Amino acid sequence: MSETPQSLETPAPRSPGKPGAWHHASLARALFSLALVLALGVLFPAEGAFFRLGTHQGALRQASVVGILACGLLPVILAGGIDLSVGSVLGLSAVVAAKLSIHAGEPAWLSVLLVLGMGAACGAASGSVVAFARVQPFVATLAMMVFARGLAKTTSGGTKVATAVPGPDGVLRYVEVPPLFRALDAQVLGGHVAAVTLVFLAIAAIVGVVCARHRLGRYLYAVGGNEEAARLSGVPVRATKILAYVISGVCAAAAGICQAAQEQQGDPEAGVTYELTAIAMVVIGGTSLKGGRGGMGLTLLGVLTIGYLDKILSINAVPEASRLMLTGAIVIVAAVAQKNT
Repeated sequence: MSETPQSLETPAPRSPGKPGAWHHASLARALFSLALVLALGVLFPAEGAFFRLGTHQGALRQASVVGILACGLLPVILAGGIDLSVGSVLGLSAVVAAKLSIHAGEPAWLSVLLVLGMGAACGAASGSVVAFARVQPFVATLAMMVFARGLAKTTSGGTKVATAVPGPDGVLRYVEVPPLFRALDAQVLGGHVAAVTLVFLAIAAIVGVVCARHRLGRYLYAVGGNEEAARLSGVPVRATKILAYVISGVCAAAAGICQAAQEQQGDPEAGVTYELTAIAMVVIGGTSLKGGRGGMGLTLLGVLTIGYLDKILSINAVPEASRLMLTGAIVIVAAVAQKNT
């Protein structure tokens, strides 16, 4: 008897289009986590601050940049990998975006194109080391994390790239904030939504469609579910892994541009520990760290959960150190819950 391998043109039972018991359990856990966080805000409203519209607008705005990182991490984690370099690539992208837009005065389209290309190159480098050299994703992306952070500090000269531009004589002259930064830092839709939030939602929609409807998405699920079976079924495993990291790099670069626009400067230290928060968003949403299971809908729930948790702790004046410890604990709890599913 001979068995015909299942065609990858037809989504497998674990595909996002046909949710099973695992998907329903993950969705229930993600919704419960979000409800628990919102209940925490009701119990500790910080003298009514939680019930103000501005608090919720601020929560969405603050979660948008790290949410973009989470969108980029989703394909990598679906394929069974991890990317620790996204925070450093964000910092590097913020510096380069500020250099191009503020100091060089380059047009917005060129600055965005060059920065996104740089992010794609960083992702391709990490993915190539993982796919061809067979280095563990943790080690490969840890190396890229250190390299990108060092490159950001070298490019910026160790200082923030702001609107104070040194002239040939060493005297500082101040230039206007570039239109690209003003546009991304603006409030739109009657002043109720931040432009960066719309960028986040657009990126989430694009990555979500790729993962759920595109052939690359099916390849990601197949590689993360069983890499050897995927290879025997004709899936281009190496190319799939590299493309996953390229998407992550592009999203990190987009997040860096948004970060620079919000701060109106390029900070080489921007994005430190953001990778931890982004991973927490993906994991608490229910996407499996083992790969092969998850989706954008679950990731968005994770973004809301971590975003609101950070905002609630912030308005209640909880120190940042405690927030970081809590985020680490959340990742462990979510990972244990997945293991027992």
